[in-house]
Amino acid sequence: MWKNYSESYLKHNRRTCISIMTAVFGAMMFLSLICTMAFNLWKYEIERIELEEGGWQGRIISELSENDIKKIQQFKNVERAELNEDLSDEKTVIDIYFKNLRTIYSDMPGIARYLGVEEEEIQYHVQLLSCYFITDPQDKEPPLLLPFCAVVLFFICLSLILIIRNSFEISMRARIRQFGILSGIGATPGQIRTCLLQEAAALSILPILLGTAAGIGSSYAVIKAVNHFAENVAGRHPAVFQYHPVILTVSLFLAAVTVLLSAWIPAVKLSRMTPMEAVRNEEGLHLNKRKRRTVLSGIFGIKGELAGNAMKAQNRAYRISNVSLVLSFLSFALMLCFFTLSDISTRYTYFERYQDTWDVMAEIKNTELSDFDRTQEIRNLPGIRDSILYQKAEMRISLPREWQSPQMLALDGLEALTENEVEKDKQGNDTVISPVIIMDDESFLKYCREIGASPGLDGTIILNRIWDSKNSNFRDRKYIPFVKENKTAAAAAEEIKMREIPILAYTQDEPKLREEYADYALVQFMPLSLWERMGAHTGETTTYIRILGRQGIDLEGCSLIGDGIEKILDTSYDYEIENRIRERISNEEMLQGVKMIIGGFCILIAVIGIANIFSVTLGFVQQRKREFAQYLSIGMTPKDMRSVFCMEAFVTAGRPILITIPLTAAAVAFMLAASHLNPEVFLREVPIIPVAAFAAVIIFFVGLAYFIGGRRVLNCDLSEILKDDTLN
Repeated sequence: MWKNYSESYLKHNRRTCISIMTAVFGAMMFLSLICTMAFNLWKYEIERIELEEGGWQGRIISELSENDIKKIQQFKNVERAELNEDLSDEKTVIDIYFKNLRTIYSDMPGIARYLGVEEEEIQYHVQLLSCYFITDPQDKEPPLLLPFCAVVLFFICLSLILIIRNSFEISMRARIRQFGILSGIGATPGQIRTCLLQEAAALSILPILLGTAAGIGSSYAVIKAVNHFAENVAGRHPAVFQYHPVILTVSLFLAAVTVLLSAWIPAVKLSRMTPMEAVRNEEGLHLNKRKRRTVLSGIFGIKGELAGNAMKAQNRAYRISNVSLVLSFLSFALMLCFFTLSDISTRYTYFERYQDTWDVMAEIKNTELSDFDRTQEIRNLPGIRDSILYQKAEMRISLPREWQSPQMLALDGLEALTENEVEKDKQGNDTVISPVIIMDDESFLKYCREIGASPGLDGTIILNRIWDSKNSNFRDRKYIPFVKENKTAAAAAEEIKMREIPILAYTQDEPKLREEYADYALVQFMPLSLWERMGAHTGETTTYIRILGRQGIDLEGCSLIGDGIEKILDTSYDYEIENRIRERISNEEMLQGVKMIIGGFCILIAVIGIANIFSVTLGFVQQRKREFAQYLSIGMTPKDMRSVFCMEAFVTAGRPILITIPLTAAAVAFMLAASHLNPEVFLREVPIIPVAAFAAVIIFFVGLAYFIGGRRVLNCDLSEILKDDTLN
């Protein structure tokens, strides 16, 4: 009997069944997509860390022997211990891998005590461990990004699960009166429960399986798209699609439990109601009896009052939609504004700043500038306008107060600019960082002529400027002289065993190099021949070649120069070559890809909300029929009822937009203040069109949901509904 009843209901209520099946399919597809993407991003981050930093979990750096490695391997939780030959120089470096990572912060100190090693000599791979949600229990500020993402993922999955529940709940609530009649003629709660479970299984099994498969396929397509957009990003390894049976098990389990509860709860509720209460079904939409006037009623009168009451009656059902639409629109607007600000900042501070400084950069590793013998071959390449070969070093020099410029002393000296972070030497003088750029002799002599100094190779040039952080910000820096320019020699660092370095000139103009110098540093430019006579060592064995191409050079021209450098360096050197124009194109492609991915997730969240709106508007059709039949009986026309639907749609779609606008404006104001960017620059590029298009799409689909629901309500014979509602 109950099987025939369920089959009959499903056959004669196809629209309701299709609505439920669509909601289940969409929710499962997005649930599977999000879980699969989250798993792949998590695995990719772990792979990236292991490739860049190694897969070790704990490390001991001390005076150890091979026998100590065997002792470490005897610990129960240690999987293996290996000697890191790349890092072992003065001290032995042992990488340790554990079976159970959860106890690493208690196991490592125990291993150290057993070996007689100080706790300062042990290290934890904090970044890798945090990917497994393992943090130092004594760390007062542990990494929170991954837990935050996990919480966001949980709430997104919860909202998807609630869409399935809501689609069933709305259908079940519409049938309470029907089940009350069945209960009145002798049907038991157990029989009704069996009926509901049969229907839920028939409507859910196929959409759940198809939705899960569609989600897996969509995530595979997303990863392929990410690899396509980021294929030119230097140093990035391609993502590989991965799937784990646990994801399938968890998603199917959650869906099955949700469907089960969705069918079970109405039956339990019916078992607590008398047949007469179920037949009366007083949970329909009712007028709000409170006399407080709303905005809608104040503007549109009685029709606004009816629309406001209807929305309040459905407020619980629309809760997911409201939250989803606000989150999606807010996330989309903030994402576009953030990337617009980021693009402006990157363009101003990097690409436009260096567009006349370099076109091709080559880094030759493990090679001193003095040992490089192919300088002239590179300079003879066609298409090169200018080139500089240089190497970097760093000194720490003592700067007596009498050396500091009057302008800096007027600001209370170096201590005031650095907020008392400057170091002192034994004599109480300020110790400052002094980066040294060691240029090839030809480039140095050319630089001397450019700044108007007498060309020479027997001294250094001081970049005599320091950022006035008190009266300017990092975006629009103002500089003042660092030292007095009446000095003829500078005190050198102790490690180069030389007391004085002759100063050829002071300047405010740096050579055209792609270099960012530390704040409050006294930068020096020195010829290679002087550096060699000093017998100093840089501590870094990388030679840099900065090349500026012909005027108006394009990607092809930069590529030809890069190919020429590769032929000259061949396999004799370990090198990397960067192309400014290709780097800019790669940056734009990567940003576009990130925008598409984040935008896709914003659209996904919006679809969750819109799907719930469709589910609610179509699910409440039967109750809205009775509601509008009552309105018809008191003299309202179909045109008036359409106006009520339009007002409900307007409020439903407009609420997230009105909430988002001030929040986005406040967030953008904060970002502008933090970045010290001129608001006029941002306003010229504010992403109004895509944000407006996103809002228009939300309004369109919300309006479509109400249009379909309203047409189904108004196209039926409302007078027959009213006649059939005498018991309500």
